[in-house]
Amino acid sequence: MDELDRRILDHLREDARTSFDAIGAAIGLSASAVKRRVDRMKASGVIRRFTVDVDPAVDEHSTEAYVELFCRGTVSPSELKRALAGIPEVVDAGTITGEADAIVRIRSRDVPSLEQALERIRLTPNVERTRSAVLLSRLVERG
Repeated sequence: MDELDRRILDHLREDARTSFDAIGAAIGLSASAVKRRVDRMKASGVIRRFTVDVDPAVDEHSTEAYVELFCRGTVSPSELKRALAGIPEVVDAGTITGEADAIVRIRSRDVPSLEQALERIRLTPNVERTRSAVLLSRLVERG
């Protein structure tokens, strides 16, 4: 990765549909040079995927919550990942420092479906308890 690769990534983060021509014009490369660099970054795993970011309100999944997981004993991250991957409302999860073992972000249709997702999380083996906070408004969001 060099400075040109980073600049290409900046343009793709802003709009993944930006043409190689437009990126090249902005950073001083030909479209074919930009394409070769993007292909190389895809092949090496630097670029993992291209996606679309849909407004959750339009997608009818505007109820969000952050859920801290407190586990019994020692639970490996891979065990938690396997269990949480089966819950479609879980859109993000990670292990954390502090009192809780992990934090999960849930996005659901409404409060009843949020409650159902929380119940499935609580039934996950080794999850002793959870602590939830429902998101009221998003102040800052970056890709």
